[in-house]
Amino acid sequence: MWTRRRFLKWTTAAAGGALGVYTWRVEPHWVQFVRRTLAIADLPAALHRATLVQLSDLHIGPRVDSDYIIGVLERVAALRPDILVFTGDFITHRDVELDELARVLEHAPHGRLGTVGVLGNHDYGRTWGDTEIAARVVRRAQDAGVTILRNAKTELGGLQLIGLDDLWGPNFQPGSLFETVAPHRATVVLSHNPDSADVDVWRGYQGWILCGHTHGGQCKPPFLPPPLLPVANRSYTAGAIPLGDGRRLYINRGLGHLLRVRFNVRPEVTVFSLVSSTEEAA
Repeated sequence: MWTRRRFLKWTTAAAGGALGVYTWRVEPHWVQFVRRTLAIADLPAALHRATLVQLSDLHIGPRVDSDYIIGVLERVAALRPDILVFTGDFITHRDVELDELARVLEHAPHGRLGTVGVLGNHDYGRTWGDTEIAARVVRRAQDAGVTILRNAKTELGGLQLIGLDDLWGPNFQPGSLFETVAPHRATVVLSHNPDSADVDVWRGYQGWILCGHTHGGQCKPPFLPPPLLPVANRSYTAGAIPLGDGRRLYINRGLGHLLRVRFNVRPEVTVFSLVSSTEEAA
């Protein structure tokens, strides 16, 4: 016989089971294509409304379904981006699957003007310090047409891209890199870990820094911050964050995961439309 207490107990258990299935089977693969403008000072007219797509935190290995990642890469390729950037953690340090990484990256889309990326902490192996694993990740990425910037810069269609090596790795050495940046050159910085924004290396740089690393916390209670974040600065969660000195972060929530669970933090592909900062102000 059903009683009120028994009914509430049954419905609570059913709701909990449904939520568990959702966080495990649905949201980890429910990719959101986030579309937004990216206002850049001194942007060349030829890049007005050009498309820059950011991918982050693929975490290739047995914990992430490679076919899911390949499917997302193929959807991105259909967008025909002008520029494509990867902001680190191609693999997971516990599962160094370099052959699988090569297989997945065979499906990597390419920007019309170019495709670049930076390394994340997991790309350095278990202790974030294995330079041989990092070198092998770089080779796999470059074989797939991805130029990895390691405290270096390149230019695509008049946009300067600066790539910092991972903050937790042994090669985070920007040195005088920012002193070589022309003051009136359109520039975007790639840096896996958003905590790098708080390190004294920026030399007056003002502009966007595209990051990943946090996965948005993976699980976020409604109206509350995520309880777990792998950053020192707890305000660095996800999305656009002004830093108050002319710099702005954009933190991508990533595609992969360390544990297959997401709640209220869908995986993300960011599709930026480039505009001049003077146009944004107008």
